[in-house]
Amino acid sequence: MKMIGVLVILVIILVFTSPPPPPESEEFGPVFVREPDDVVFPLDSDEKKAVMHCEARGNPPPTYSWYINGTEVDAEADYRYSVIDGNFIITNASEITDYGKYQCQAENSFGTILSRDALLQFAYLGAFSGKTRGGVSVREGQGVVLMCTPPPHSPEIIYSWVFNEFPSFVAEDSRRFISQDTGNLYISKVQPSDVGSYICLVKNTVTNARVLSPPTPLTLKTDGEALRFIAPLHFPTSVLAARGVTVRLECFALGNPVPTITWRKINGNIPKKARLRKSQAVLEIPTIQLEDSGTYECKAENPRGGTAFKGHLQVYTLPQWVKMINDTQMDSGEKLQWECKATGRPRPTYRWLRNGLPLKSQGHVEIVNGDLIVHKVQQTDSGMYQCVAENKYGAIYSNAELKILASAPVFVPNPIRVIATLGKDVSIECKPRASPKPRIIWKRGDRRIQPNKRIMLLRNNTLRIVNSSRADEGSYVCRAENQLGSAEMTAILSFVLPEAMRVELSPIRVEVTVGESVVLSCKATHDTSLDVAFQWFFNQKPINFQQDGGHFEYIQTHINVSETSVILSILLKHAGKYGCRAQTSADTVFAEAELLVRGPPGPPGVVIVEEITDATATLSWTRGLDNHSPISTYNLQARSPFSLGWQTVKTDPEPVTGDMESAIAVELNPWVEYEFRVVASNAIGTGDPSAPSRGVRTKEAVPSVAPVNVSGGNGRRHELVISWEVGPLQAFLCSKTKTTNLQKPSGSGVWII
Repeated sequence: MKMIGVLVILVIILVFTSPPPPPESEEFGPVFVREPDDVVFPLDSDEKKAVMHCEARGNPPPTYSWYINGTEVDAEADYRYSVIDGNFIITNASEITDYGKYQCQAENSFGTILSRDALLQFAYLGAFSGKTRGGVSVREGQGVVLMCTPPPHSPEIIYSWVFNEFPSFVAEDSRRFISQDTGNLYISKVQPSDVGSYICLVKNTVTNARVLSPPTPLTLKTDGEALRFIAPLHFPTSVLAARGVTVRLECFALGNPVPTITWRKINGNIPKKARLRKSQAVLEIPTIQLEDSGTYECKAENPRGGTAFKGHLQVYTLPQWVKMINDTQMDSGEKLQWECKATGRPRPTYRWLRNGLPLKSQGHVEIVNGDLIVHKVQQTDSGMYQCVAENKYGAIYSNAELKILASAPVFVPNPIRVIATLGKDVSIECKPRASPKPRIIWKRGDRRIQPNKRIMLLRNNTLRIVNSSRADEGSYVCRAENQLGSAEMTAILSFVLPEAMRVELSPIRVEVTVGESVVLSCKATHDTSLDVAFQWFFNQKPINFQQDGGHFEYIQTHINVSETSVILSILLKHAGKYGCRAQTSADTVFAEAELLVRGPPGPPGVVIVEEITDATATLSWTRGLDNHSPISTYNLQARSPFSLGWQTVKTDPEPVTGDMESAIAVELNPWVEYEFRVVASNAIGTGDPSAPSRGVRTKEAVPSVAPVNVSGGNGRRHELVISWEVGPLQAFLCSKTKTTNLQKPSGSGVWII
């Protein structure tokens, strides 16, 4: 009997099929979709509601609860609290009662998980004390520090100083510096122009609220002479910063003359990305990394001497995952080993949670160096597990669900029919669904099968019969048993006479053009009592008809003969080897055909400008793929700042035929930078262009056209005004211009340039 498989290749086809049915609903434990983030809530907000967001998915849908500083919140006991769709809402939020770390807990019948910590803090800016500030009096040339003493605030504030009246702000220079660390105003060397009233202004970075301090008068002492000195530096001894932020190291000194500030890094170089700000009083390092850690020295010098100070910059990193845990299904009695690893500075430590509660080494549960080992898992070990990696700066969570499978053996289908070719080896599989793994025995009739040289029991429980004979026909029983139950499967083995199965795939070699169609027929000759199945391959890989549905479609009918069709919208990428495999329960055969696709040429290779003049460019390139149709012509294109995209240029010779790999672009403009590319064409069409050449500039030349619309007149006495219009700008380009005076020789009526 002949069975036929057909591979049809078309360029365009519309196929209407009903969408696949949705997968059956699978039950699973909670998984966070959104975890709470840190929130800074302005106390003067009109909204008066602080919201901590949390969302999780799961089946059944999870329920939510919240913790503040480790204590579960009773939303019903406080009217200000409510939980809506997982989100925690605080009405009339107060710093006294609501400041702290929040965690969201999601729970369903499969287990419980905790979110990461989220900090709720409040933004506010208090008022300066209304107490009058005492004046500061110094001699001219002395240094002075004016204290800001900011009011209570959260979070950070920005400092500036007002001189005498708002909005006259103190300008920072080498002599005056405002520390964004302390808020103080430093004047290295006081001058008479500094005398006046100083007011510290602070601004909240979240609310933008601003408040002013009481004024601090600065006066000059009239007794004594101006001192020349250098005072100790103001520089922090230690700075701690998170990786990725911008760090500002401040250093300022008082002195007369005004000191010069310099920086260096001990045992290393200051990062190249660092910048000096505010007359070198601030060393700013953006996107700081671990390698930027170290000791930095600030040095101040003037003719009276110098002083130096060293401070240590320490960079820390929050934990980051290197290896996380994943959902796992296991049979009862197996060993579970979960490994989670994270990096961070300081090095993170690990702890484990099961359904939101701490997990310790106890009984068959063992925690070693952060790894979780559960020996001989049981049904009670099912649940949601979390590995927490943390250091003093933060914690991260990796979540996974552990499902312990438990079921008595089940065989589907049962019984089964096995048809094999007489005299060949036979394999009968035994694959029950069961957990824990069942014990397998094979029987024939009432007797257990004892393995020998011809009948073997493989490790995967498959029964293998070597050099089969008629005596092997009949029923075989596989029995599976575990502590939850047992089941049996019956396999009925029968033989067919050895008949050579053949497959023919035609045509063996076919050429098509993009947009054409082709049919590959696969014919199989086999035993008529056996069903045959076809499978198609492209370049030795199975064709996935669902994944590649945009190009392939599989159709199967059973009308006297079986017919298998694959329909393909041809593109150049579909050229290659197509295989057809015909398979019965007794044999498998394979045939292969080659499909060549003709199409427009591929892009030419690298375009090189060999020589350049004021009006020509000699170009060369390498041939691209012709895609099974000879290249007929090449088109040369150019682009310049004066063109609208790529333009075809005239060439020598004209046309440029397909056997050429160089040509001259002509009629170019002088002193213009050009890029060139080449496009190939064949009988099928025009291909993609090559990559552009490097930009090259044509040489200089005298203008190729004369000015037009020359006119004169409208001059004053003894003066003639001449005007004209230039042609295309690119016709007058050169590296430099020359101006020529007009002269009139004595006694002549002709102007000479």
